Amino acid sequence: MSRLKEKVNEDKMAIKKQMRAISPTKLIILLIMIAITVLSYVFYGWLFSDDPAVSPFVSPDTGVLFFDNVIKLVPTLAKCVQSITILLVIVTIFSLIIRRVFGKTPRGITVSSLIRSLISWLTAVIIVIIVLSCFGVDTTALITGAGVLTLIVGLGMQSLIADIVAGLFIVFENEFNVGDFVTVGDYRGEVISIGVRTTKLKAAGNVKIINNSDLRGVINHDTDLSIAKTLIDIEYGAKLPDVEKIIIKNVGKLKVEHATDNVSYDGVASLGASGVTLQFTCHCNESDIFAANRELNAAVKNMFDENGIDIPFPQIVVHKK
Repeated sequence: MSRLKEKVNEDKMAIKKQMRAISPTKLIILLIMIAITVLSYVFYGWLFSDDPAVSPFVSPDTGVLFFDNVIKLVPTLAKCVQSITILLVIVTIFSLIIRRVFGKTPRGITVSSLIRSLISWLTAVIIVIIVLSCFGVDTTALITGAGVLTLIVGLGMQSLIADIVAGLFIVFENEFNVGDFVTVGDYRGEVISIGVRTTKLKAAGNVKIINNSDLRGVINHDTDLSIAKTLIDIEYGAKLPDVEKIIIKNVGKLKVEHATDNVSYDGVASLGASGVTLQFTCHCNESDIFAANRELNAAVKNMFDENGIDIPFPQIVVHKK
């Protein structure tokens, strides 16, 4: 029970980490852009006036053509900053709302991560359109031609489309969530991110990035408690009924810190070359599977030592003619 409480606390800590707001660098950049936007509205008449007597940006005369052209671009750049800042503020507020609404459970964190990833892609496209529009490019024709361009690009980006579709199915079918332990192929790790295109797994300090369309045959270890198992041999010379009496008497006393229940004796697993193999198991959280296995091995070995049950060495019987 105490281990389950620890797991709940760990989940809460993970959720809090996911709900952290904007990173300091992004926040500083956003604040600078907001300051520039506010100043541009305060000095709007001076900055955007078409009258050379009012605005120094209409027809500057520094004597250097390059600097004159740069100064003329200041109002255009200010308009870009204004539009992009307003967009980023709206997107940031919307992202924070999504974090607050959905970021209370692992399932909510997963949905939140996907939505924010989609928003990031859409925001990047809108920013490009805003910049082109500020510099006088006819974005209406550009958007109209986007349909044909999308068809052409889509034919050459089938893998990207497959990744996006697979990512949507992963989230909405609830196959696994952020924070779950999964096995993909021969790699086992914790899901730390599910994006539009890729999913990231973390294990032993390493992060594996897998395209969503390549996620096949995934094993989700968090759908139920995992089983820690140990196999240990006793010598053939030992009487099995006597050994099992000792085991049944002492198995309930075994202490495995990361187990969620008592250790159980499952019986004879196999008849090996040098001994009879016995199996012991206990349930645990998937995140503790390796620790529980080590503790179970040590507990069973100590029980055997305390009760005089010998573990056989490999033996070879040689027949001489």
